[in-house]
Amino acid sequence: MDSVKKTVSSSHAKPSRSVLEQRRRRVVALVESLPEASAIPGGDGHLSLTVRGKRFGYFLDNHHGDGRVALNCKTAPGVNETLAAAAPDRFYIPKYVGHRGWLGLWLDLPKIDWDEVEGVITEAYRLVAPRTLLAQAGISETGNQDFDAEESEADIESR
Repeated sequence: MDSVKKTVSSSHAKPSRSVLEQRRRRVVALVESLPEASAIPGGDGHLSLTVRGKRFGYFLDNHHGDGRVALNCKTAPGVNETLAAAAPDRFYIPKYVGHRGWLGLWLDLPKIDWDEVEGVITEAYRLVAPRTLLAQAGISETGNQDFDAEESEADIESR
């Protein structure tokens, strides 16, 4: 699978900088709604998503000059490949970490499914957070059925 990030299709207008800033704030709010999770600013406007010092994702803005805004998060085995194959307009395999099961989700598309973004963040958090924090958040230790690698491509595309 090609791990190179695609450029914004000419058929889709890229959202304004203010809209992208609102999306960044919304991602931060989703992360910070999880017990002890933080969105820690890094270089070049990126954010590192962590819980108790363990990284579960990144918010990336113009990563390596690609001109894109994306969320990269840990996933269960196979989920990243399933989602990237089923909906390549929304998902991709991130360079450098994709081979370790990470998933990329574009956040600079004209429309964003925020339930999907929340599901990706919550699932990544579930993979690294201690059981006590999962229980506190009401998150099952067995995973989010919305991001099951066995889910059919038609189910994923219909979202």
